[in-house]
Amino acid sequence: MTETRTEANWLRSLRPLALLATGRTGADIERLVREVRRRASRAGRPIAWNDIEEALRDRADQVSDALRWRMAVHEAGHAVAYILLDVGDVETVMIGTPQGGKVLARVNQEVLQVEEGLMRLMACMLAGRAAETILFDAVLVGSGGNPESDLARATALAVDAETSLGVSRDRPLLYRPPEGSDALLYNPQLMERVNARLEAAMATAMTLLRDNEETLLNVARELNEHRVLDGEQVRALVTERRH
Repeated sequence: MTETRTEANWLRSLRPLALLATGRTGADIERLVREVRRRASRAGRPIAWNDIEEALRDRADQVSDALRWRMAVHEAGHAVAYILLDVGDVETVMIGTPQGGKVLARVNQEVLQVEEGLMRLMACMLAGRAAETILFDAVLVGSGGNPESDLARATALAVDAETSLGVSRDRPLLYRPPEGSDALLYNPQLMERVNARLEAAMATAMTLLRDNEETLLNVARELNEHRVLDGEQVRALVTERRH
């Protein structure tokens, strides 16, 4: 199938919109387009691509410059860690989502077949918090607070490592079905082992990002300016700084 120049230009114009819309539901987009169409109609003109782009960017513009910069640093930390720890392919990095920001990455499942790979993935999950710690010496509460948060996901992975994946230093042959937070509440020894894994993963993320602070800042600046970056853009920024 061939592609005409007009079609190629049309597809290129859609690309930034598709990235900005990542994470939104079909209903979200439908409501947004209706509102954009009403605005254009009131202005007596047809709807344009930049109308939709501006509407998609509105969420990021609702926060202060300082908070948006912190969001950018946080998500840049995740993205840089995924790339430099070779855990998976970063597909999209964005800020201005209902959760504040997000990194979409396709994790290499082969990496997760060994304990060292699990620890690297855990470090990637905590790298946003590490980036904030390095640059601001404090962290926002957004890395926790719900079952899909960075802290919850990292903790769940550490619990699995200690209870069901056969890599615990304590009775590794014993399969203990993980029970989430309940398992930690009623088992102080397990809590200590899980926390030790989280501390080790956090240390890995801190060392990595301190050693690559200029790369972290470069990615964060671009993300802060553009609100969304695709994987190729992020990899180019990381490669540029390391050569």
